[in-house]
Amino acid sequence: MSLFPLFQWLQSREFATALRESALVYPVVMMLHLASIAIFGGMILMGDLRLLGLAMKDRPVSDVINAFRVWKRLGFVVMVTCGFLLLSAKAESYYPNPYYWLKMTLLVLVGVHALVFHRRVYGRLQDIDRAPRIPGIAKLAAGLSLVLWVGLVCAGRWIAYYEPAKAAARAALR
Repeated sequence: MSLFPLFQWLQSREFATALRESALVYPVVMMLHLASIAIFGGMILMGDLRLLGLAMKDRPVSDVINAFRVWKRLGFVVMVTCGFLLLSAKAESYYPNPYYWLKMTLLVLVGVHALVFHRRVYGRLQDIDRAPRIPGIAKLAAGLSLVLWVGLVCAGRWIAYYEPAKAAARAALR
């Protein structure tokens, strides 16, 4: 079953057409998406660097992670909402884009990461604070988080540079 009809339906919605055709709203939504990635990404980066023992070593892990929680949640909600709006405006062109699908795959893996490590790491921050050194599982969670989020951001940027006509021409030459 192809998801393309769903993408066509989404792009044909009135709000998606209005967004796509707006000279002002689309760029503002894009700017909010990028700004929220910066906010959310910065909070993720600092938390992961703290878990890796590479930043803010004088602060308890729980203080660092908890201080960023509200900002991460806000950034995530704005990021996902704006991302959905941007997708809806150009869904048909995103559908064949391999970088879009890479980004969505990495986003799913971020969700899996959250499920796997939430209880064992992020739900036990006080235990990490009391430990003589940061446990390996916490460092693994932080390292994987960094790899997933850097990959996700890169894939997101690559979406704009995918040119289906050139990809088809290269495939024809093989």
